[in-house]
Amino acid sequence: MPLIATVVAALAALLHVYIFVMESIQWTQPRVWKRFGVPDQAAAETTRPLAYNQGFYNLFLAIGVIIGLALFWAGGAGTVADVAGRTLVLFGLGSMLAAALVLTTSGAKYLRPALIQGTLPLIGFVLMLFA
Repeated sequence: MPLIATVVAALAALLHVYIFVMESIQWTQPRVWKRFGVPDQAAAETTRPLAYNQGFYNLFLAIGVIIGLALFWAGGAGTVADVAGRTLVLFGLGSMLAAALVLTTSGAKYLRPALIQGTLPLIGFVLMLFA
């Protein structure tokens, strides 16, 4: 179970790194801003600072999960590293899931992106609880 939990948590982290790349690095590319429902290039330029900032939130959550996984595997059961690792992973995945839930409050058109953003963190969170 710990291996499956780790794989799912790592996939959630990688997804959030990818979201970081799209929001903070590639935001003004048409294929990216169209994916996020931005109507045109001018709007993409206007919203670029917001997307840049949002992308880093996603990156920091991913880093927290990755560091947590490293600590989780570095320590034996019940060690400080194990507890700290589990805590970081659960906090990071829980925050990813909470962000996806908040996204659903933005309107029905955001349900699919919220499911994409929140499914892996939800599964990883539950698996990590039992790992």
